[in-house]
Amino acid sequence: MKSRIKSNKPALRVVEDGAKHAVMEQRPLDVFGLLLDMRQAFQSLCVQAGLQVITALMEQDRTALCGAKGVPDEARTAVRGGTKPAILAPGGQRMAVQRPRVRDLRHGELALPSCEWACDADPLNAATLAALAGVSTRRSAGTQPELPEELLAEADATSKSSVSRRYVAPSARQLTQQLSTSMAELDLPVVMIDGIHLADSVILVALGIDAQGHKHVLGLRDDSTESTRVVKALLAELIERGLDADRARLWVIDGGKAWLRGITECFGAMAMVQRSQEHKRRNVLEHLPEAMKTDAARAMRDAWDSNNAALAHKRVLRLADSLEAAHPGAAASLREGLAETLAVQRLRIDAVG
Repeated sequence: MKSRIKSNKPALRVVEDGAKHAVMEQRPLDVFGLLLDMRQAFQSLCVQAGLQVITALMEQDRTALCGAKGVPDEARTAVRGGTKPAILAPGGQRMAVQRPRVRDLRHGELALPSCEWACDADPLNAATLAALAGVSTRRSAGTQPELPEELLAEADATSKSSVSRRYVAPSARQLTQQLSTSMAELDLPVVMIDGIHLADSVILVALGIDAQGHKHVLGLRDDSTESTRVVKALLAELIERGLDADRARLWVIDGGKAWLRGITECFGAMAMVQRSQEHKRRNVLEHLPEAMKTDAARAMRDAWDSNNAALAHKRVLRLADSLEAAHPGAAASLREGLAETLAVQRLRIDAVG
């Protein structure tokens, strides 16, 4: 379900009232659809880091074949030949890059191992994403060794496995660099947090939304579970990098108790928590037979579309009461975390769509 905060005003801002509680002014922003975009935002971050590395690897291949640019070499057997388009599909996203060209003086154009590897395989498959996220969040120099220049020029560096290793290590360094910048200058009235399952790990992702509605991946943390310990470690890192812990802010979560505890302990009363209504809808409908799902989904939508918190609360409880006898699991799911599910209504934000 996609919902939007509707207003004629151009931005979004969370302010403090006299009682030191968070109050959000109405602004246009996609709130409930945010969690659905979490994996895409994480993948886009990895794509950006990976493309920079692939470009550098192709240039390294060209240097290995042609020698250093601008340095005369009578023994040179290959020369640079400009660039030409190549299609890559990192993470399943087809995109064009400029592939450096190399011309052998006797045999014509030569292939670049890194370009062939990137064109033939998905540089950002699930295993690579998990490796990048895992390495990038450990912050240990030992896990991100610099590759010696001589290794890049060795013959066995042309194998697919070697090219893959050449790609992962610098990509992880690039990703770590992107996630180490200060956030002190960012105005982030909304932060969403969720877990992405990759291989045997859960990658916890924090995504900030600035006052203009632009998304920023703020941090990653890998673990086997979404525990409060790991959540607090991620949040502490964000605070260390400049996220103001004393300002009012809306936090959007999927409903996990670890997220709620971590946010409450780290940010206190200034954190207003909105549980994803889309996740809540799915959880409730899982307890119901197919014949009841359409009507129940409509009733939930009617409640959540209301800009009156008291009315929305009443409608949800009315639906829960109607389900109690035959479907107690659905009723319990509706009542659980009800205050956080209706936070946007309490903040007087119009949620529609």
